Amino acid sequence: MANILVVDDELGIRDLLSEILNDEGHSVDLAENATQARAARINGTYDLVLLDIWMPDTDGVSLLKEWAAGGLLTMPVIMMSGHATIDTAVDATRIGAFAFLEKPITMQKLLKAVEQGLARQSLRPPAPAPVVAASPPTIDHTIYTAQNLPITMEADTGPHAHQGFDLDRPLREARDGFEKAYFEFHLAREGGSMTRVAEKTGLERTHLYRKLRQLGVDLARGKRN
Repeated sequence: MANILVVDDELGIRDLLSEILNDEGHSVDLAENATQARAARINGTYDLVLLDIWMPDTDGVSLLKEWAAGGLLTMPVIMMSGHATIDTAVDATRIGAFAFLEKPITMQKLLKAVEQGLARQSLRPPAPAPVVAASPPTIDHTIYTAQNLPITMEADTGPHAHQGFDLDRPLREARDGFEKAYFEFHLAREGGSMTRVAEKTGLERTHLYRKLRQLGVDLARGKRN
């Protein structure tokens, strides 16, 4: 999970980008102008910033120059605009912007740019504090739900149960119960990332969203776990 700052004076764009990035498991802060962006940057540490060029108080390119001059450009910055010229995009890149996205921004281009920006950020020298890599957990015939509570496949030995599911009910209910457990398992394992769950399950994201809502799966639980 990455900490991302979205700076845009349009409420609809801020909400849309925040929703998409939150669905990917990222923590998102919002700023509607350069003043709020300055305060957020001083008070917080971000792995990536999405910065609009045209804003009412200070434009994004000027803010980018300000951060670069003040030594605050320590994270990749992706510039966004629906009216910028090629020269503006080139200038922003020369100052230190990582990439430029033209509005309207498609979800595919957004996620690709964010992924590339975070990959570059991860190549920066690590902090001096030692980091001990945890060994991957061993899972032995156990399914972990979104609540991280183990459900042993052979735990239920009742006459109408098989592999933890009650089969003494209509087919549709039994199937829905299995599918809900199946998607909760993948959401928990992928940290709530809808993109990775879609890849794992072979479903389009739109279909996946609709399926999860239909089954009553709590999307927030996968992210928390």
